[in-house]
Amino acid sequence: MKAKQLFLGIVLIGISGCAAYQLPPLSMNHPANAQATAAPNQPKSNTLTYTRSDMLAVSATAAPQSEYEGHHSEPKPEGQKNVVGEGKVVATVPSANQIVVEHGEIKGFMDAMTMGYKVEPPSLLEGLKSGDQVRFTIDVPNKTITKIEKLK
Repeated sequence: MKAKQLFLGIVLIGISGCAAYQLPPLSMNHPANAQATAAPNQPKSNTLTYTRSDMLAVSATAAPQSEYEGHHSEPKPEGQKNVVGEGKVVATVPSANQIVVEHGEIKGFMDAMTMGYKVEPPSLLEGLKSGDQVRFTIDVPNKTITKIEKLK
């Protein structure tokens, strides 16, 4: 009987101790607050977009004799502006037809960076994995990689 009374006393002390505690009010940004907005406004991602300055950086110069000659990026003649870059595959996202590449500078087009690109056709992603070294062609007007060559 004394064990039951002791247990009951401990339970009552525990319950009464919890009753005195009150949670602080939720801020307006807290997702559990009923007056909070449904979702916070997130800045628009520019991962797969080019700015006007990127587009203007591609100048019309003589086309290379080979698409990958010299591993640099000279645009094609007017009407077909393609640039060539080299880099390492960070990730492939076949469900979104995209690839993330850490690449060096693409002369006359963009500085070295890690960036996601849309890939067309999606079959270009087949056989690629993280860490692969690649050479790729970007169709500038369509903002899309149109050719990928795995380097040895």
